[in-house]
Amino acid sequence: MSNFSLQKREALALLVLRVGLAWFLFVWAVNKILVPGQYVRIWGYFHGIEIGPQLPYYMGAAQILICVMMALGFWRVISYALGFLMHAVTVAVIFPTLIAPFVVRDNFPVNRNSSIALAALAGFAALWMLRHRDHWSLDAWIAKRRQART
Repeated sequence: MSNFSLQKREALALLVLRVGLAWFLFVWAVNKILVPGQYVRIWGYFHGIEIGPQLPYYMGAAQILICVMMALGFWRVISYALGFLMHAVTVAVIFPTLIAPFVVRDNFPVNRNSSIALAALAGFAALWMLRHRDHWSLDAWIAKRRQART
């Protein structure tokens, strides 16, 4: 048997999943700050809500904070759930493309990339469900330090 224990393999797998999913959301969050007008238009088009020019900055900043918390494994119950919910909103909005993945226009499958959203949502669900096994998270490190003091 390898010196790399099951607990370490689980911790490594969850670290990879956690950082990858945090990065996935981080890119979209930063874009809200870089190109806020795009998100004003998206909200108006998809949600029918006029959010004003400043809200994308606040949304982006809050999402960046959640992404950093996720990447570090801090407040796992909350940050992992918020990551899931943030992405679930996207999945809900693009749902029509998910139930029609094989639509072809001009010889191009226009909805195929939407399936990536489902895979990412499954990853967020798995991360949240396995959060108690995320031994290389900041939460686990803090808990270990507290336990060592007592």
